[in-house]
Amino acid sequence: MIAKWTFGAFLFAFLLPIQFSDFSERLLKSYKSLAKCNIRKQARERRDYLFRKSLEVQERQTYERKQKLKQAIQDGKYVPKSADLKDLDFDPTQEVKTHIDDEYAKAGVRDPKVLITTSRDPSSRLLQFSKEMRLVIPNSQRMNRGNYVLKDIVDACRSNEVTDLVILHEHRGVPDGMIVCHFPYGPTAYFSLHNVVLRHDLPDQGNVSEAYPHLIFDKFTSNLGQRVKNILKFLFPVPKEESKRVMTFANNQDFISFRHHVYFKTGNHVEMAEVGPRFEMRPYELKLGTIDVPDADVEWVLRPFMNTAKKRDFL
Repeated sequence: MIAKWTFGAFLFAFLLPIQFSDFSERLLKSYKSLAKCNIRKQARERRDYLFRKSLEVQERQTYERKQKLKQAIQDGKYVPKSADLKDLDFDPTQEVKTHIDDEYAKAGVRDPKVLITTSRDPSSRLLQFSKEMRLVIPNSQRMNRGNYVLKDIVDACRSNEVTDLVILHEHRGVPDGMIVCHFPYGPTAYFSLHNVVLRHDLPDQGNVSEAYPHLIFDKFTSNLGQRVKNILKFLFPVPKEESKRVMTFANNQDFISFRHHVYFKTGNHVEMAEVGPRFEMRPYELKLGTIDVPDADVEWVLRPFMNTAKKRDFL
């Protein structure tokens, strides 16, 4: 009996590692195949997005040609014989869709999900600034950078359906840069930060509200200004009417001043209290891809060495 038990225990002890190793190998193979499927899916969606974006110029030309023919018919002007009869079949409510519609197709339908992190080996001041930015942006989460590679962070954002990634940078302990990357297709906006004042450096700062804030954008008049406005606006969810939290993005000579306030009624008066933080930001580059794509198309870049750069306002 003892010999049988010893032989059975020997078989169990000998076969268990083999079975466990086979299971781990199968698990590893299934994980690798799943990762390959995800990579192929992302590449397929990226190709489809680039193909739709390449058709924009042709659709824009067709739309403008139809609008000219429509205006000529309404004004009773001469229609050239070279006009295509297919252009007469136009919809007066038709609008041209662009890749911007694809980038923010789900904006306003569901709340954004934002991940905030920093550059490697951050100082205590940058960590404090990242914590305050987590309070500024609702539905955001802060992650310690550690030794994570940028590609791993982007893959984690895609797998967890994160809509935006915010990366904060510093120079000698002073926050001086911010990158906003929108998923899954982009764009990626690069901002320089100036005059950063943390919340606890403000005198008589108010309490931070967790309500979804109302947004105020001032003097974003150009096409580039509207583009930057959309990038910043869609970081925040849609607020309720009774929300008493206000965030202001005021443009002054391409420097965007950010202020964070809460207001409350005292009798017949309305009082405001600055919550913080406060800073100025200036965009210097926009890319049409995500941050992990090195060869993404550059939509706009600031050229400070141009002779008339100081005289022009881009936003």
